[in-house]
Amino acid sequence: MAQQELREVEHEIRVEAPAAAVYRLIAEVENWPRIFPPTIYVDRVELGEGEERIRIWATANGEAKNWTSRRTLDAERLRITFRQEVSAPPVAAMGGAWIIEPLSETASRVRLLHDYRAIDDDPDGLKWIDEAVDRNSRSELDALKTNVELAHASEELAFSFEDSVRIEGAAKDAFDFVNEAGLWEVRLPHVASVRLTEDTPGLQILEMDTRAKDGSVHTTKSYRVAFPHQKIVYKQVTLPALMTLHTGYWTFTEDEDGVTASSQHTVVLNAATITDILGPRATVADAREYVRDALSSNSRATLGHARDHAENKR
Repeated sequence: MAQQELREVEHEIRVEAPAAAVYRLIAEVENWPRIFPPTIYVDRVELGEGEERIRIWATANGEAKNWTSRRTLDAERLRITFRQEVSAPPVAAMGGAWIIEPLSETASRVRLLHDYRAIDDDPDGLKWIDEAVDRNSRSELDALKTNVELAHASEELAFSFEDSVRIEGAAKDAFDFVNEAGLWEVRLPHVASVRLTEDTPGLQILEMDTRAKDGSVHTTKSYRVAFPHQKIVYKQVTLPALMTLHTGYWTFTEDEDGVTASSQHTVVLNAATITDILGPRATVADAREYVRDALSSNSRATLGHARDHAENKR
């Protein structure tokens, strides 16, 4: 049997930040959806001494994929190696490494290495992987550079918050209401229209037109990953002008007295658009309040309808 063709590629970027800080950012996978545009969600499956298994949901060439990888972390050498344990077609095998090299006390070079094969050495499959790796690598390195270099400047622009309700019902019923987003057009007053696709169970693409308090309609697109009947995580990829990032999750925690249903948001504001949208005297604090109010209003409305749905099932 002929050996499959192994492709090896490398991308690199200079970052104006200490190498140790860059390494730490890459090592902490829970932050990846905030840092890397293609990443929807990362779940740490196993954690050992210097090793871990992670499950990643990300987009590649506009398609949502998920896979499981093993990582070896070497903080002394500033090196993280990874190998996909379960790959998503058309990938037969994929691995690589992050290598961070100090250039000075305040600058470093980040090298991202990949090696991969296509299923059955299919030329079209290999071309698809070439394009996905190149696009995602460039995207990830650019985003890494931006996020590290602006970390201090953007502290005020980034924030998280959560809304919760108590439900006298079952977690499954509340979860189902949020999971069945395709029905929101008839179930939620603030949703004007909705388009939900779920080609892979638990991996959804949700596009919807939402009515704001002032009557305007905003179109959003999100990728969602559902974990019945406990959690739904999402990353919004079509963003309003006031935000450069919006991720979040819905959780449903059942106890003997009922369910706590929560909606969490993490937002990074777009400083460049604040005065254009909110007026020449608007501040970052004004924008935080405006965005939080808008997102929280919709979340609380959805949680309230989910509560009614679950309690009426009793």
